[in-house]
Amino acid sequence: MVTKEPVKAAYERSDWCVVPAGGGGRGSHGRPCARGCFFLQKFGGDSLAEMRRNFDNYARQIDEF
Repeated sequence: MVTKEPVKAAYERSDWCVVPAGGGGRGSHGRPCARGCFFLQKFGGDSLAEMRRNFDNYARQIDEF
């Protein structure tokens, strides 16, 4: 790009298939649910208090970084 010399493009497959839309309008509740699952996986514990403590410690660690 710097020299603006022409180069041969890499070969990539050009297969196609129909894929339904990933969300957007009404009923798009998948993303918040997925975020909740990731949150539980990262900070989860045996109780809500333990999860809160794990999250607070993580936030404190990020602030100190």
